[in-house]
Amino acid sequence: MNAPDVVDVVALGESMVTFLPTRPGRLADVPSFDRAIGGAESNVACVLAAAGHSARWVSRVGADGFGDHLVGTIGSYGVDVSGVRRDALRPTGVYFRTAGERGTSAHEVAYYRAGSAASAMTVDDVEVGAGRILHLSGITAALSEGCLELMRSLTARGERRPVVSFDVNHRSGLWRDADGPRVLLELARGADVVFVGEDEAEEAWGVGGGPDEIRELLPEPAVLVVKQGGAGATAFVSPAGVWGLVAQFPAPLDPLASRTFEPAPTVDIVSTTGAGDAFAAGFLSGTLRDLPVRERLRHGHLWAAAALTAPGDLAAPPSRAHADRLVALDDQAWERLRLGPGWTQAAQAPEEVRTP
Repeated sequence: MNAPDVVDVVALGESMVTFLPTRPGRLADVPSFDRAIGGAESNVACVLAAAGHSARWVSRVGADGFGDHLVGTIGSYGVDVSGVRRDALRPTGVYFRTAGERGTSAHEVAYYRAGSAASAMTVDDVEVGAGRILHLSGITAALSEGCLELMRSLTARGERRPVVSFDVNHRSGLWRDADGPRVLLELARGADVVFVGEDEAEEAWGVGGGPDEIRELLPEPAVLVVKQGGAGATAFVSPAGVWGLVAQFPAPLDPLASRTFEPAPTVDIVSTTGAGDAFAAGFLSGTLRDLPVRERLRHGHLWAAAALTAPGDLAAPPSRAHADRLVALDDQAWERLRLGPGWTQAAQAPEEVRTP
């Protein structure tokens, strides 16, 4: 599709064809797989486009059937894929995974992405185009030296760059050496909006003291969002403003100023895959709408809940009207909110959260 010259969000990163088992079990025992797609950045672009925002995905795929599938599927969500280059010499990355959730001993993932088309992205051959927000993740930096150079270029502070959103996405298995945590910290410090999980901050940087300690490590971003699992999320926002972020946005005098915690609703979890990407998309949607920080966090929680209550990497977000109605609940009603499979298609808010 042809998108406007300036889109709401440009998302850059590798996407792969994903093979999901048709039944539980070890990869060695699974007889067949269903095909899907997976990619942190394209997930964000797809969910934002499904919610009515304009989004562009920038990447590189092979000149093969898997590349055709990725471009066609992501484009079907309404994402502009004109920034995707085809590589006749390198393949599209693929991976296989078991039905078990990440973080469990039964979970297996087999990546076939070494030497992929996306790993060949460089500063010289990638055109991002214009967007209000440029969304990146730490996964791209781990793919190759050329990708790392590209990420450093995109997170370098300058007067005319867009707002840079960066999801740390620490994947220790992707890094070729022990420099991964240091590189991720460097890139996060150059971004305007940063998303990081409390658990991954401890794993990558040894920061185990909670959101305040993470903010002290990362005072530079105008907005830092620390995801705290089922408990909720904490956002730190520089006091000069929420939107209107610019590349040279100064670090706050007090990095702990403007601290907002918002609990997450109770969710009947089907799968955790893609929930972090959906949270980032929900928060960015609220940012694009210039909503208060508290409401941005609630939208992040709701969009994450849409992913948590559906199988696979991608789930349609709730309608804007439905999400806005839930976001407007008072604190007591929000704390009583419980979301299960199919809640995004509900005609009205669940019975237990209706207010007089």
